[in-house]
Amino acid sequence: MGANMHTAASFYASRRGQMAARLLGQRMAGFWPEGARGHMLGLGYALPFLPLWDRAGQPCFSARLDTPVTREGGPWQGRDCVVRGDSLPFDDLKFDRILMIHALETSEDKNTLLRQVWKILKDDGVLLLIVPNRAGLWAHADNSPFGQGTPFSRRQIDRWLANACFRAERHEDALYIPPAGPCPAGPATMAEWTGRTLFPRLGGVCMIEAVKDIYAGVPTRPATIMPAGLRLRPARLFSRSLTHRQRDGNAQDT
Repeated sequence: MGANMHTAASFYASRRGQMAARLLGQRMAGFWPEGARGHMLGLGYALPFLPLWDRAGQPCFSARLDTPVTREGGPWQGRDCVVRGDSLPFDDLKFDRILMIHALETSEDKNTLLRQVWKILKDDGVLLLIVPNRAGLWAHADNSPFGQGTPFSRRQIDRWLANACFRAERHEDALYIPPAGPCPAGPATMAEWTGRTLFPRLGGVCMIEAVKDIYAGVPTRPATIMPAGLRLRPARLFSRSLTHRQRDGNAQDT
């Protein structure tokens, strides 16, 4: 691991990380209310956020990606594992909701990871993807996991999702507090509100809610089916020179 590598576990153990988790958790609850039901998976490094939805009857599961940024971290209530992005160890159509954070930007094969997520998400399931915003400050500061890996613009993340047969339905930015300097709770909340009001596209992260686009590979025009016993004769092609000769021959005969 490089000297400038900051893991997700160490970041969320710090005061700034705890504040970032609180601010992001408030925004996540706006997408998915705390009482939302269904099987849920946190992929990447979602341990600070899963308690928002974890219930006795509907437990959440954590899958930390096997990357230097997300590998560290203690087991979470016996429902945590370390996985590879190209082979997620879950049944197809297993989860109603999947939260991806600190996942896509650190993956070497982004399309394969998204296709794996597509497989384990139910057809009517929902994906909440959080990625570093290329236009924000956090993507350019290496003192947090948001500064590791590849940041994205909205257009780029929409293309990645579309290539994996997802359809983005809702975009929001979050994390407007600066990635360095003092971080008292009161000014942080005010900075978040001010940023959303005045600079809605300059948040530290992009939050995208997406669904499976199960009709993405279906052709818009139905294919023409030819019966096996039907054979068409090849069309005859007439050139101008051939037509002219035929007319001249008919004229001589008369």
